[in-house]
Amino acid sequence: MADTGCVSREDAKAAYQRLRAAHLSAVQATLEDHVARLAWPRQRVERYRTERLRSLLGFARERSPFHAARMAHIDPATATVEDLARLPAMNKQDIQNEWDRIVTTPDIDRAGAERVLAQQGWFSYTPAGLQVFSSGGSSGVRGVYVWDWEQFVTLACLAWRWQARDERASGSAGHPMRLAVIEAGEPPHASTPLFDVATGPSMQTVVIPAAAPFDQVLRAVAGARPTHLVGYASMIGRLARAAIVGELDIRPVRVSTNSEPLSAQDRHAIDTAWGAPVHNLWGSTEIGVQAVGCGHGDGLHICADEVILERVDAAGRPVAPDEPAARTLATGLAGRTFPFVRYDLGDEITLLPGRCACGSSMPSVADIVGRCDDDFRYGRRTVPASAFRHVLGTDPLISEYQVRQTAGGAEVLVVGSPDAAAVAAALASSLRPYGLTNPDISVSVVEQLPRHASTGKLKHFIALSD
Repeated sequence: MADTGCVSREDAKAAYQRLRAAHLSAVQATLEDHVARLAWPRQRVERYRTERLRSLLGFARERSPFHAARMAHIDPATATVEDLARLPAMNKQDIQNEWDRIVTTPDIDRAGAERVLAQQGWFSYTPAGLQVFSSGGSSGVRGVYVWDWEQFVTLACLAWRWQARDERASGSAGHPMRLAVIEAGEPPHASTPLFDVATGPSMQTVVIPAAAPFDQVLRAVAGARPTHLVGYASMIGRLARAAIVGELDIRPVRVSTNSEPLSAQDRHAIDTAWGAPVHNLWGSTEIGVQAVGCGHGDGLHICADEVILERVDAAGRPVAPDEPAARTLATGLAGRTFPFVRYDLGDEITLLPGRCACGSSMPSVADIVGRCDDDFRYGRRTVPASAFRHVLGTDPLISEYQVRQTAGGAEVLVVGSPDAAAVAAALASSLRPYGLTNPDISVSVVEQLPRHASTGKLKHFIALSD
């Protein structure tokens, strides 16, 4: 592993940008193929997916001791999506405990990945062309992840192909465009490399760190004058509310949100402020990109050519589309260096029936409203996160919020100008049906909420166990 400890941040950034330019050329060369897939009939998507699955399982079984043990009774050459149910699920503990047995290349191990993260002055590639990222994730548990060269190309195409399709259909792809990227901004989180991607030859991009004070973000976005806006859902929602009250004068023609659940309130604010199509993205550093909104119909389109999603019960058994599920397991078909096969995402999804108004046969799921891990447990009682969201997300005087569980209730931080006592009373009323007859709720109005130091993401719900 190359030692970058003595390389200045500026030199490291320049070296990274040179190789990344080649990487982005590979994305542009592949993007048209991914756009074309959006028009494939379902049968073609399923045939392609099956072959991708067999390729992944065969490679993982030969190169990963962890997966070889799991797949001893599976023949990758004839495996189908249905055969995945014969495998145990992967979880976050597996990643922590089995990292070196999961990775499929001798070029890197967990210790080497940690050295890359510790030594890099900027985002970087290993000598083998791998990228190493770290993330606290939606659960707050730190993870270390490796993306290979071809995996990033696929993930970038999945993230941007819906927007690229519409730009090509409208004829705007050749017009000057400016993309403002409001993400982590710097290492080690994967959001900046994945979303700082131009969808056309005339697009310029600018990255604005989401963790910066909001007034700085506001000025930077105003100065960028973006035609396209992408960023964390909570931040884009807050920018939209600033635009509504006259604090921000921009006119994006397309908006993309990611990394956090897009609430109905934030979506409404975006529509009110700009009336632009919204491409919401559901992803994870483990799988990459799982589903993306097309900007025309409801919900998100599953990336069914590159991702397999299984709705399962508590025992890990698949359930029917119209049955409730306890978990969602995901298999990322593009990730060979660190394969995730039946990985427990922790998110809850609802399949949408029928065909989307956009005409694509890619199946759809409803907008992800949050992880079941966000629910709070008080002894035997469970209070869903929605009991808090219903109150906090619908108050027009609240622009952002964070809920910290306490032994008998919650401490709530809000940004805005609400009546704190009224909000506390409304929350107490919302929690009582779940068995908390006299919940202890405190509401404090603050200037800014603490975002994750490296990712800039906002964790809305913090349980006592966190």
